[in-house]
Amino acid sequence: MARESMDYDVVIVGAGPAGLAAAIRLKQLAAQASREIGVCILEKGAAVGAHILSGAVVDPIAFNELLPDWRERGAPLETAVSDDRFMMLTAQRAWRVPSALMPPLMSNRGNYIVSLDNVCRWLGEQAEALGVEIYPGFAATEVLYTADGAVRGVATGDMGIARDGSHRADYQPGMELHAKFTLFAEGCRGSLSQEMMARFDLRRAAGPQKYGIGLKELWQVTPERHHKGLVVHTQGWPLDSHTGGGSFVYHFGDNLVSVGFVVHLDYENPHLSPYDEFQRFKTHPAIRDTFAGGKRLGYGARAINEGGLQSIPELAFPGGALIGCSAGFVNLPRIKGSHNAMKTGMLAAESVAAALEAGREHDLLDDYPQRVRRSWVHRDLYKVRNVKPGLKWGLYAGTLHAGAQMWLHDLNLGALVPWTLKHRAPDYATLKPAASMPRIDYPRYDGMLTFDKLSSVFLSNTNHAEDQPSHLKLRDPAIPVAVNLAEYDGPEQRYCPAGVYEFVAAAGGAVQRLQINAQNCVHCKTCDIKDPRQNIHWVPPEGGGGPNYVDM
Repeated sequence: MARESMDYDVVIVGAGPAGLAAAIRLKQLAAQASREIGVCILEKGAAVGAHILSGAVVDPIAFNELLPDWRERGAPLETAVSDDRFMMLTAQRAWRVPSALMPPLMSNRGNYIVSLDNVCRWLGEQAEALGVEIYPGFAATEVLYTADGAVRGVATGDMGIARDGSHRADYQPGMELHAKFTLFAEGCRGSLSQEMMARFDLRRAAGPQKYGIGLKELWQVTPERHHKGLVVHTQGWPLDSHTGGGSFVYHFGDNLVSVGFVVHLDYENPHLSPYDEFQRFKTHPAIRDTFAGGKRLGYGARAINEGGLQSIPELAFPGGALIGCSAGFVNLPRIKGSHNAMKTGMLAAESVAAALEAGREHDLLDDYPQRVRRSWVHRDLYKVRNVKPGLKWGLYAGTLHAGAQMWLHDLNLGALVPWTLKHRAPDYATLKPAASMPRIDYPRYDGMLTFDKLSSVFLSNTNHAEDQPSHLKLRDPAIPVAVNLAEYDGPEQRYCPAGVYEFVAAAGGAVQRLQINAQNCVHCKTCDIKDPRQNIHWVPPEGGGGPNYVDM
């Protein structure tokens, strides 16, 4: 069956903050110029927002620029931050850092605690009201090129392919979407974005991208334990001083609390389980009382870009550009990226609109990177560029160094630190052999405060069609047992937060094999990042599969 095609001026891959902001800005500029710009967004989730996961405390600066009347429009930015706390944890104690010692850059006053998937749903409504066509449930799986090698659009994946590769009765071929310019807004570690970086050598001048895994639960707590507007961040326990990470606890809405934990994926000990570190964190004496008598409503996990300014690739290539977390615009110490994602989408839209006005197509949007460098996005990341690489000195020295860096910039003394520290090895290369690292004994789950992986995955509403090819591909099927299990004690069964990977006895003997439970996958991309031999390749499953986050 031949694939049908549709033509647009602009195709955007991904209906997250960056892609939606880009689409809205394109339509605004078209209206100002009294011309038409056809804009289409493809979203692999079953609905806009279904795959969006973040803390999240949002800086409204991009909303103020894109939709200045967002309050009147009913944007779901409703809980303003009223109390901002930062604590260092030991196993039994919590030491609150006085607000006066915290760099002003770290203050959350003026920000809002939100459900980012709800924010994206609202942005989707604003985009559709302007004439943007949004197609949820359709995963872009292939990039299309012109005869000269420029990007000319994307194709969606075929639907109805059985696990053995045959066509089921409901088979439908994918569709080609042709565009004059294509914007990739897939989020962290996007599959097609990775292809663009490799094909056009976009990382030639950038350092390795660094990542973390963020795990999150949504709770409804008792009214007496709810403090609407309270933001709490912690560092320290349960992680050791050489493993980076931290937590967040956000009180918002109607007795809702978002609690999450981030583990930097450059950790060394293959016995470490980010999921179990998160569960253990909730048992700390300063944290656990918040959830007494409460009910867990949701769970999810997602990889986070942490490399900052040094890790941002070239942004433009013939026929398109990377925007938002596809390129990596997260401000790590602030734990914020939505404002930068939206702004880069808006800046790319302005470059595309100018190119279309000039009658151009499929060429290089060379002014888009210049717009980013002149914007507050660059200033936001420049101030914290040395924070992540400084964490190589450990928790305490790294934190003091980070604080000093941010204070100098806040005091307009940034000229005293003109250097930019470099990142070391990529995250997949940091694991040490299991025999050389201490084992970690995690406590049993109690079913009230701490929970097993499968019950957590259930709360993520994750669903994939059973009879479809696995979207988790092994480049070499022998490596999991011969290398990962033999040298690193099978780290994939611990770094995966959804129980996708498990080593089981092969038929008729004690020899083990790797079993991939792809239907459990919450699309966090951690396996694609942390596998020590880069043997696992994550590709989009059939459109609409994966988690379906609600109020997350």
